[in-house]
Amino acid sequence: MIKNLFIIIICVVIASSCSVQKYLPPGERLYRGATVHVEKDPEVTTRARSLKSTILLAATPKANKFLLGQPWKVWWYYKLGESEHVRGLRRFLRNRLGEPPVLSSRINTNATAENMQALLENLGYFHSTVTGDTTNYSYFTKAIYEAKVKPLYHLNKIEWVNDSTELMNTLTYAEGKSLLVPGNAYRLSDISSERDRLDLYLKTKGYYYFNPDYLMSYADSTVGDRKVNLYLNIKTTTPENAKHPYTISNIIVFPNYTLTSADLDTSRAGAEYFDGIMIKDSVHKFKPDLFATTITYRQGAIYNSETQNSTLNRFINLKTFKFVKNRFSPYFLTDSSHLLDVYYYLTPSKQKSLQGQIDAFSKENQYVGGEASIFWKNRNLFRGAEQLSIRGYGGYEVSYADSLKNNNNFRLGAEATLTIPRYALPFFKISENNFYPPNTNLTTGYEYFRKQLFYTKNFFRFQYDFTWKPSLRKQYKFAPISLSYLNATQVSDSFYKQAAITPSILLNVFSEAVLGSFLNYTYNNSLNPLAINRWYLNTGVDVSGNLYGLFIGAKNYREKLIFGTPFAQYVKLDFDLHYTRTLRSKIDWANRIQLGAGLPYNNSRLLPFAKQYSIGGSNSIRGFRSRSLGPGSYLPTAEDQRFFQIIGGDYKLLANTELRIPLVPRISFATFIDAGNIWTKDTLLFGHAGQLSKDWLKEIAVASGVGIRFDAVVILIRADLGIPLRKPYLPEGQRWVLNKIDFTSGPWRRENLILNIAIGLPF
Repeated sequence: MIKNLFIIIICVVIASSCSVQKYLPPGERLYRGATVHVEKDPEVTTRARSLKSTILLAATPKANKFLLGQPWKVWWYYKLGESEHVRGLRRFLRNRLGEPPVLSSRINTNATAENMQALLENLGYFHSTVTGDTTNYSYFTKAIYEAKVKPLYHLNKIEWVNDSTELMNTLTYAEGKSLLVPGNAYRLSDISSERDRLDLYLKTKGYYYFNPDYLMSYADSTVGDRKVNLYLNIKTTTPENAKHPYTISNIIVFPNYTLTSADLDTSRAGAEYFDGIMIKDSVHKFKPDLFATTITYRQGAIYNSETQNSTLNRFINLKTFKFVKNRFSPYFLTDSSHLLDVYYYLTPSKQKSLQGQIDAFSKENQYVGGEASIFWKNRNLFRGAEQLSIRGYGGYEVSYADSLKNNNNFRLGAEATLTIPRYALPFFKISENNFYPPNTNLTTGYEYFRKQLFYTKNFFRFQYDFTWKPSLRKQYKFAPISLSYLNATQVSDSFYKQAAITPSILLNVFSEAVLGSFLNYTYNNSLNPLAINRWYLNTGVDVSGNLYGLFIGAKNYREKLIFGTPFAQYVKLDFDLHYTRTLRSKIDWANRIQLGAGLPYNNSRLLPFAKQYSIGGSNSIRGFRSRSLGPGSYLPTAEDQRFFQIIGGDYKLLANTELRIPLVPRISFATFIDAGNIWTKDTLLFGHAGQLSKDWLKEIAVASGVGIRFDAVVILIRADLGIPLRKPYLPEGQRWVLNKIDFTSGPWRRENLILNIAIGLPF
């Protein structure tokens, strides 16, 4: 197949070389691109290759794409020809496979040489020269440019021509954070960036009508020794209103604004005055203090672009308004007054909604199933943008593994979440003057879970938490109260018979309460796709039963009760760090390390099952199936997989590294190595083999593999094929299995080739 494809490519190239010339207009040639020859002054330290790449940025036009020296896309363009239809297969193929020819008549070497010379001047290579010409061969034309590059000039002095006005004094004060620093190379782009910085600075000091075009700079390169003095000033044509800071006069809010209304009411008549804000809410849909909390400034404040953006962002993040916009208008109290009225036009979202959803899924624990859910939402429950979400669901899971046959799962549940767009703390008031509004969440839920043939679990949950973001990249989540209660009923005789053989499975049906609190911190700078280095950090601490256990004196396992049920005591620490670096050709090198440690004590000998760590599967070590690895050197049995909902541990170490290589648009290839394991603190579940010991490093599992990713825009579909390289459950000295890899063996492939199909990237 590869041989045939190669033959086809060669044929297309040969055909294009023979056929393109006859399609060209008379007297025209095909543009083959530009070449730059650089002659450096002896004092120029920049490499010639770098200078060539820089100068070529100004080369126009861009040449056609060539393959093996031939314009194959131009050949397709001519071969497919024009289509009479606006749409159709021919037009589609021509746009996809072909491109119009770049003809020699479009080349203007003199103009391009001037642009290249101007580029060098803008980069500080003053007195450099560029000349251009063309050369012809066959039916091609090539542009040749000769660049004589002179030494780089550096900044010597940056000085404001100060006339002692309020505006100039403000600009001079901002000079300390300037991007223009004596000693740096002269760059026109730095001057433009400094103008933008000063404009943003002035926007925080009340200068609403100012813009960067009002700033001018004069460069004096005659001072000698290849130095440049920069003189900065305000243009004489700057309008008067741009020279003065403005103060906020009136703040007017229209919270029921809509463009679809036949009678658009934007008058102030009938507006309510509350905490310095005029609110025109004739239907009383919102409480006035909602706007007082969301708007971060008041009448008499100096205009500040940061507070304006903060207020807009807070309105958007309320998720109660579908559209948010504002407008500033001058308020003429006197001829010399510099006042602004601010108008906010808010279009509410539909207050109540009902939505249904049906899902089908395949889990890493070898279960497949489906779930039906219904969602009801009220986006303004108490007229303060409070959101109440209620979800009801029912689902089933069927196992396709022989060891889990007929061991199906059924679940029914409901969950209600009330989100309050502020800190809801009794007797306390916390300032919320930041870019992102905080949220208080109250969540309560119940789930009925039936594990066919074995037992039923009733799970109750309540959580009270706060989330807030001090910046775009940072987020905190703190839950002072996180309670759960688990009670098992309808335990079958077959389960008790197996428990007589394996007593540890009784832990599945022990009731337990969690009296928890947790704090989580997330840092994420990967939102910028242009960043070369991208980081993601998620770390947190989770505790349960500490104060209550200390108060009642808990000492032994499941000794103390609360409401007739033993409660969990533990401290759990988590650390999850991702680092991705973009290499050449848009190749991403992605890495992850996860560390987790749960420390059960006194009233607990292990973490609650819902808090335990697991390993293996499509987002973990991809050469091992979920529930088939660990803890430690323990090999989970078929009975373990049958009776335990999770095969987990109290400690976790996971490390991944992966190269993501783009192949064609929307499809990429990946190769990876995964390593790690989990361990238990106690021998209660899996004996000494699963317990963390000094030999933990010898129990690290290692896997490798390759994968394909398809970016379908809405979702990313991923298929990874992993194979184990090190199996920690084998005897010491036999754990590395590289020498046993045999792709020709059917039994080896069935046991060791693990196909993981998933949605989204693994990390």
